Amino acid sequence: MGTPIDLIAGLGNPGAKYETTRHNAGFWFADLLAREHGAAFGMDRKVRAETAEIVIAGRRIRLLKPQTYMNLSGESVGAAIRYYKIPAERVLVAYDELDLPAGRVQLKFGGGTAGHNGATNVVEHIGPGFWRLRFGVGHPRDAGGARRDVIDHVLTRAAAEEEAQIREALRAAADILPVLLEQGAERAMNRLHSRKRPQKAEPAPDAAR
Repeated sequence: MGTPIDLIAGLGNPGAKYETTRHNAGFWFADLLAREHGAAFGMDRKVRAETAEIVIAGRRIRLLKPQTYMNLSGESVGAAIRYYKIPAERVLVAYDELDLPAGRVQLKFGGGTAGHNGATNVVEHIGPGFWRLRFGVGHPRDAGGARRDVIDHVLTRAAAEEEAQIREALRAAADILPVLLEQGAERAMNRLHSRKRPQKAEPAPDAAR
């Protein structure tokens, strides 16, 4: 039995300044889905977000990119589920994850947010009972023991190979959505979490940079 999803919210910060930063991995995922399914985002001020509609496995899904900045993402997601009358358990939120290496992606339902400000704000507005796609962006402590500030890490651009690994994980997550919708979360998680990360990912295309 499939797992119904009616809303996919990618978290990030609006504006060209943040477009290529690690913290915008959720936006990248939403953009990938829109491109793949021939949809275009438009501003919807009622929900303080850019929105689009796609169809996956015969199911209409709304895409949401909150324009509230990361720390207030929940205001937009909360407004969207109220306006569109979507239960929280049919929401999938995609965002960057410091505690996973670049190229890893995990799907889970509920639980904590590991201190991610955007995800934490979503929990504050709609509760913890929603699906999450967490895209690894690595932690500054992993870079040769350097004591770089976490904020600097997520608000800067990754090196080319690391970015390519993140984008490959976005692709893997997009490919698993029909499985999630048609065959259910357990099978989707098994496939997604057991995939082998490429040792050396292809460089990100110039258009994506």
